[in-house]
Amino acid sequence: MSQLDTFALEQNPVPVAANDNPIGFVAALDDQPIEGGFDPVFGDVTWQTLISGDKTQSNGLVLGVATFAAGGVLHLHRHTPPEFYFGLTGSGTVMLDGQAVEIVPGSAIFIPANAEHGVTAGPTGLTMAYGFGEDAFSQIEYRFSAAQ
Repeated sequence: MSQLDTFALEQNPVPVAANDNPIGFVAALDDQPIEGGFDPVFGDVTWQTLISGDKTQSNGLVLGVATFAAGGVLHLHRHTPPEFYFGLTGSGTVMLDGQAVEIVPGSAIFIPANAEHGVTAGPTGLTMAYGFGEDAFSQIEYRFSAAQ
């Protein structure tokens, strides 16, 4: 190996992003801003992001909590990464590739990559955790189905 090659290997030509060296942390739900609820394309769901590389010093994981009022909706959509939902309070129906699946506290739903899915909350509303094996929520491209 030449001296130039050795020198190049010893250098770090790519800047290190904050998220390249994540550290452990605690994120409290009550400290997170409420997002969503205003874009009719999404529906009337709101969410709070707990872990996401565009907001926290983390990588490889997105975790948040979505909240629906009684009868609230997240319209049918798809995205490339798989996702999970975990019921916390209330109940609702998840449409998953045309099949209605009930979500209740303690139930986990796996949503495969590119599966069409949407949520309608039950009569008492719904709170659920959601997550992706991605670096940041802002990287998830939502593709909504036919106009609602």
